[in-house]
Parts: sequence; C-alpha cells; structure tokens
Amino acid sequence: LYNAAGKKISYEKMIRALKEKDIVLFGEYHNNPIAHWLQLATTKDLHPQRRLVLGAEMFEADNQDELDRYLRGEIDAKGLDTLARLWKNYPTDYAPLVNFARDSNLVFAATNIPRRYASRISKGGFEALDTLSVLEKSWIAPLPMDYDAELPGYKNMLAMMGGHGGPNLPKAQASKDATMAYFILKYFQPGSLFLHFNGAYHSENYEGILWYLRRQRPELKYATITTVSQKDLKRLLDENKGKADFIICVDE
Repeated sequence: LYNAAGKKISYEKMIRALKEKDIVLFGEYHNNPIAHWLQLATTKDLHPQRRLVLGAEMFEADNQDELDRYLRGEIDAKGLDTLARLWKNYPTDYAPLVNFARDSNLVFAATNIPRRYASRISKGGFEALDTLSVLEKSWIAPLPMDYDAELPGYKNMLAMMGGHGGPNLPKAQASKDATMAYFILKYFQPGSLFLHFNGAYHSENYEGILWYLRRQRPELKYATITTVSQKDLKRLLDENKGKADFIICVDE
C-alpha cells in the first residue's frame, strides 16, 4: 500500500485519513480479488467510526428499486439476481458489500448509467439521449452533460482504441462518470462518509467521477484509492505514482 508520492503507508494510516473525508472513490480492477477483499475490509473498518453510505458502478440506476427491496428483506438473493442486472462476479465480489449494507441498515446507491444509454452515446453522441422519456432521464445525469474532450483520460481512451469508436467513445465513458457523480451527490448525506466502488479508470489520476464531483461540490473533502499490478512490490513504479491518494499494489 502506497501514498500518491510512492511512499509505503500502513493500512491503519489510510483508514485514519479516509475517516476524515466526505466522499471516497475506491478504484478496483474488476477481476482482482485483493482489491475486492480490501473494499470489504475498508468498509467494515470505517463503519464503526462514521455513518456510511455505499454506492457502486456495478449497479445501474434503473435497478435501484430492486436493490432497495433486497436491502429491506422484501426479496432474497435469487430474487435480486432475477430482477436486477448483476455482474457475473457479483456473488464473490459485490454480494459481501451489499449484504454488509443490508445487515448494517446502510443505504446502497445504484449509481451507474444504464448500459443501453451509454451504448446509444457511443453510437450517436449525447444527442442520442434527447429522445428519452422523463422516467428514463431520471436514471442519468441531467442533460446537457458537461464534457471536456481534452481530459487526459478521455484522450488516452481514444489513443488506446487506435481511433476505433471515434469521438463518441470517450463521451460514453463520460456519461458513466457524470451519472455516477450525480447519484453520489444525490445520495450523499451531510455528516456521512460516502464510499463508492468503481473501476480504477473511472477515478484514477483525479479525473473521471472526481472531475464531475469537484465541479458541483468543490467544498467537499475527497479521497481516491486505486489498484495497480506490478511484478515487483518493493517499489512503486514511477508510472503508478500520483494515480490516487492511496495505491494498492498487487503482485501481477
């Protein structure tokens, strides 16, 4: 575990720092069990110290009702699996967080834009959302969405794809970032700590979701965590420094 400068830091020191914040973005590798294990540990260790609100990219906003019904005990795990669009690794990686929220009477926010709308943007830009109904628009960040095509993360995405997908591809990514930020702030309660789980790319280098949060609520105290993998864990590579306030370095 490292800080932004690449200095080794204890888990306890990270927890002490996080408990002073308003919103924490925990960036994971979706297929990395170490990150998922630390997400649960961090949640459990912050819970006695702060009133928590949880939220995650892995739930799309139009599944909030189903998630709430599960948290209230109105449907069981099988019912949630039937009614909501759950990721394949939900049982191992996200169910423990959701069940902790249920057992601790915590709010758990479904923050992501429904995938079908992000897909529309990737094909036709933000204008493709103009025809959505009032109900459908309640599941996304308010239109028109802010967008800065010059942000390095969005420019890198275009470069990584070699131009495939065209200029609308990073717009689809931005729609996810904007919508997650919107629902984080919608569910944030003054005096609470909002702990949000998302893919590392959505918050590393202090961009993505954080860019949108800071535009709307610059006065709140934020922290970011990200996950990286290296062959050697003894020293954080220069390319991984500065990606977040806290960097989980996992043996590749």
